[in-house]
Amino acid sequence: MSLEALNEQVKRDLSYLAFGGKDWVQPVSHPEGHVYDVIIVGGGQGGLGAAFGLLRERISNILVIDENVEGFEGPWETYARMVTLRTPKHLTSIDLGIPSLTFRSYWEAQFGEKGWEAIDKIPRGDWMDYLRWYRKVLNLPVKNEVKLNLIEPLENGIHRLHVEGNGAPAEPLLARKVILATGIQGGGQWHVPQMISENLPPHLYAHTSKAIDFHSLKGKKVAILGGGASAFDNANFALSEGVAEAHVFVRRKEMPRINPIRQMEGSGLIERFYSLTDDDKYAVMAHFFKHNQPPTNDTFERAASWPGFQLHLGSPWLHVEATSEGAVVTTPQGTFTFDFLIISTGLMTDPALRPELRLVEKHIARWGDCFTAPEDIANSILDAHPYLSPGFALLSRDEEGKKILHGLFSYNYSALISCGIIAAALSGLRFGIPRLVSAVAEQLFLDDRNEILAQYYAYNEPEFIGDLNNAVSRS
Repeated sequence: MSLEALNEQVKRDLSYLAFGGKDWVQPVSHPEGHVYDVIIVGGGQGGLGAAFGLLRERISNILVIDENVEGFEGPWETYARMVTLRTPKHLTSIDLGIPSLTFRSYWEAQFGEKGWEAIDKIPRGDWMDYLRWYRKVLNLPVKNEVKLNLIEPLENGIHRLHVEGNGAPAEPLLARKVILATGIQGGGQWHVPQMISENLPPHLYAHTSKAIDFHSLKGKKVAILGGGASAFDNANFALSEGVAEAHVFVRRKEMPRINPIRQMEGSGLIERFYSLTDDDKYAVMAHFFKHNQPPTNDTFERAASWPGFQLHLGSPWLHVEATSEGAVVTTPQGTFTFDFLIISTGLMTDPALRPELRLVEKHIARWGDCFTAPEDIANSILDAHPYLSPGFALLSRDEEGKKILHGLFSYNYSALISCGIIAAALSGLRFGIPRLVSAVAEQLFLDDRNEILAQYYAYNEPEFIGDLNNAVSRS
């Protein structure tokens, strides 16, 4: 099968499901202009999957916006530096149960069944190509180069979205519902320890989420802080780009070896996490954070195979300083000098860190507001996460905020404690997107229930038109 043939198969499959039927949502007018039923912020895999899910629910007055140029949404062609995805290739995601929309179908259309059997994991670039194809074959309504700066709640459940960028309209966008499908960093910001940001000039370090000029580092010596998978991805990438030495520093004395996600994928814990008590949810995620996510075996071996690779265990950074020779790093194992530092220390999650939420974040309930954790697992990082509904809706910590937050959904990494990894990991998307879509559709329905019910009670179109006179006379 060719890609052209697969495109036709997708259309055929969707037609069998009556995809594209008439919308049921009641239209809303506003003096400022068109009101979208849903605006999705973020055109990566989560945003695209949510858009398809809404269209399947006959909610088509939607728009997806993304700040990046077309084809470069998400991390895959920007700051992601792994060779392959870490998720097992057989797990489905944004296809939402349509076989012809799976990555496997996309791959086999180009390389056949034997080609599928030959790959161990999905190559990163091919995954991005799949997302581009998915968007095109489904004709999803995405506008690129539109950056959200601020969400401003208005009266009557409408939100004014202040946007900018080459693709942005001159006036703000209006929406009844807003889905923040903004990825791993969308619930906070990337974290650089103050010890580094306050002691070093910007030209000596960069977080892994930033663009790095590896060409200028050719033949030089770099250090990478962090023991997660991304640290080893960056070490391998740096060495493949000609860096002479890449030293990975891990504060733990032993490398993490257990990946809790692998257990979650087969145990029901991903798809049923929402049904747990708050005590269980918090304990599960405290355990998740404790173990971290180790590099895959192939990622580690790929990085370690380079002559210039060095691993330093039990080596937290105690002090850094800038000298004429570069960045000097002090650890319990000694002092080292590097030409450049790459920081792989993850992110901090807190709605207060998101500029687009600055008008509403004071009302957003956090886990620290709603739950008191046992001392042995209490964690301020977990406590800062928003306390969401099972359908990813932002909830208020006060009465005033209930109307203000109504219609706002957080389908990004910040949902981790409330909803599990169904918005934070590829293996969870097939469970998270239907739950999100259902919650958004239900909220729209309940908002319009008076008008919908009034139409129901007033409905008076005959369906049965049989001739009762003839039937009665024969009796």
